[in-house]
Parts: sequence; structure tokens; C-alpha cells
Amino acid sequence: MRCPYCGTADSRVLDSRPSEEGNAVRRRRECGECGKRFTTYERVDELPLIVVKKDGRRELFDRRKLLAGLTTACQKRTISTNSLEQMVEEIERDLRNTAEREVPSSAIGEQVMMRLRNLDEVAYVRFASVYHEFRDVQGFMREIEQLLKKK
Repeated sequence: MRCPYCGTADSRVLDSRPSEEGNAVRRRRECGECGKRFTTYERVDELPLIVVKKDGRRELFDRRKLLAGLTTACQKRTISTNSLEQMVEEIERDLRNTAEREVPSSAIGEQVMMRLRNLDEVAYVRFASVYHEFRDVQGFMREIEQLLKKK
């Protein structure tokens, strides 16, 4: 690591600890040449995850958007925010564990539907109504019938 003061590549680590957020390692260093101290952070270099929308547009995966959609589907239900955040974590981890850097939005939707089906049936039907773009009551009925058959 080069010293930001004199540019020498010779520095030693005095202290290492996780950052407050837990997603980086904070290292306190001392330059071997000028003796000045400085701090560096080591982070995992994640490749961006791109979501391919139905219309072909591409955008960066945004966990906040996913959480917002889940929160809307679970509105007035007895589902904790921690459960929803954990669901978002699981979905993001599954998506990142694939070899693909581009993921169709439908794959994300299917993962959400699978998890919501097991968590809360009302939230599942709410999410499905938006995801499948129900145009009438018959779409709701078909989804509810499928849900009842799987029980």
C-alpha cells in the first residue's frame, strides 16, 4: 500500500478491525519511510448485478426496490421487517451465487413468489396480482385456486 504522504510502497499494518457496518476491514498503517500513519479499508469487490426488465431495459439490482415491493405486498400483515430484510438477503445471495451477471426480472419475481407463498398467502396473492398483471377477477381466482391446490 502506497503512503498517501510520500508515495513509498513500504508500510506496515498496526491494527486491523471490521468497520462499523461490517462490510469492510479497517487497517491502520504506518509508513516505513516518513513514519506517518494512515487508514485503509479493504472491501469485497462485488461485480454489479444487472436486472433485465420485461421491455429489455437493463438496470442495476437495487435491494431497496425489492424490499419496497415486499413491504407493499405485506402491508397490514403480521410480518416483521426483519423477515422481509432476511428474504431480500436470501434472494440477493441466490442471485449473486449464480454464474450470471444479468438476471431477468422474472427470475427475481419467481423467487419472491416462492418465498411469499410459504410466508403469507395474502401477501403472496397481492404480489402475484402485480407480478402477473391481473386484469380481472378471474386472474385472482386462478391464482387462489392454484394456491389451494398446492395445500
